[in-house]
Amino acid sequence: TKFDDMLTFHLHLLLTFLLLILDNDGDRLYAKYYGDGYPSVKEQKALEKNIFNKTHRTDSEIALLEGLTVVYKSNIDLFFYVIGSSHENELMLMAVLNCLFDSLSQMLRKNVERRALLENMEGLFLAVDEIVDGGVILESDPQQVVHRVALRGDDVPLTEQTVTQVRKSIRASLSAIKFKSSITLLTVKAH
Repeated sequence: TKFDDMLTFHLHLLLTFLLLILDNDGDRLYAKYYGDGYPSVKEQKALEKNIFNKTHRTDSEIALLEGLTVVYKSNIDLFFYVIGSSHENELMLMAVLNCLFDSLSQMLRKNVERRALLENMEGLFLAVDEIVDGGVILESDPQQVVHRVALRGDDVPLTEQTVTQVRKSIRASLSAIKFKSSITLLTVKAH
């Protein structure tokens, strides 16, 4: 039926949707593949290498490659990609790309480069989760993404926190204990 054809078409679109961040050498820093379009690491690496080789020396923002629409942007030593099927709307893909880049730019205080990104990967993971869920675009406003990431970062249970978040929590707790101890010592000495 026509409905089944539409459903199959939409599932195909979801199977080819992915977000990708590569460094200047074309090495993967982050990749999120939605669906089963590229199930093996070998297939993923081959696609990433092909995309990087086609895009890293051009100034354009859109490329067609292997039946995929690739929108991308580079900044200092990073390449950001949002990829969908060739039938996907380029403006929608570009909205996701701009939202991701602008969110990271705000979260990293405009220092969007490899080292800063690697030091703040948990923020990247949270931002992507706010923008896309299972290949479905949820948000395209970077202000909303940054706000939600900040809220989620504060309320994450200890078992779900990254090592960096746990260290910050422990340091904050130790500082509070030291401060309370010094106040107690001052109070005891005063009496």
